[in-house]
Amino acid sequence: MFKVAVIGGSGLLGRAIVQELNAQSGWAVSATAFRRAWPGLTALDIRDSKSVDRFIDDTRPDAIVIAAAERRPDICEHEPLVARALNVDAVRAIANAARRCGAWTLSISTDYVFDGSRPPYLPADPPHPINAYGTSKLEGERALMEASTSSCVLRLPLLYGPIVDWQESAVTSLVPAIAASASGLPDGKTAVMDAWATRYPTYTPDVAVLIRQLLERRLQGVPVCGVTHWSGDEPMTKYDIALSIASALGIQARISPQHHPTDATPRPRDCHLDSSTLDAMGLGQRTSFAVAIKKTLDAFPWQGSAGLDGG
Repeated sequence: MFKVAVIGGSGLLGRAIVQELNAQSGWAVSATAFRRAWPGLTALDIRDSKSVDRFIDDTRPDAIVIAAAERRPDICEHEPLVARALNVDAVRAIANAARRCGAWTLSISTDYVFDGSRPPYLPADPPHPINAYGTSKLEGERALMEASTSSCVLRLPLLYGPIVDWQESAVTSLVPAIAASASGLPDGKTAVMDAWATRYPTYTPDVAVLIRQLLERRLQGVPVCGVTHWSGDEPMTKYDIALSIASALGIQARISPQHHPTDATPRPRDCHLDSSTLDAMGLGQRTSFAVAIKKTLDAFPWQGSAGLDGG
């Protein structure tokens, strides 16, 4: 039995990883949660290094997947100490505890470690984050590697998948505005969506399959270390995403493109991650955005253009 600890098992990606591993035989999964603890998950504040040590000492995992983070760029920009506590200090504490018990560690990072000026980016390309979120995640990568060079960093782009509320992903967070535009906004204007920055939305169940495959390689004695990339392969702006969501919902939404950046927190224009290394190994799977977003929306209740449910 291969024992895996998923740190952040109640989050958007963590839930998909836990579900993927539990669907296979031969895995013993221990998962943690902070705000959404429920039966089968251990409550753990990863900012508390003593609690981290105790959890890892108790579970003695063979491998650890760190899926917990502060991933909201605006929060990171305005509360850098919060970002550092979760994205750097907690990663270091987990990595040090993992090293002491001999566990291999995989930590999730982001495409925002790049400035978006020269895509696509290979794992060896020099990082150059332009906001506090990207900076904190890059420092977390370095903290992990300082603790153990046999660990692995998996950089991912914009994620979406099965949700527990609309705001859990930047993709599904667009739904309320899209629905409101279909019913008519109070001032009669359409919903304005960013058409400047290109993103590569990536489906969390697909990422979970990849992580399970990486764990299997590690179990087989194949070295899995350093930095690697995985990404969806469909370039989309938020405007493109919004149009696809409206189509999946079957509503006539009024959406207009915005061709210049307006975010208070700087975001890269296009930091496409080159996934060719993992592609060449035959790892991973990609579900088309149209199919995956329909699955995501169909699984989460809503009440049509007059209002939303489930939030």
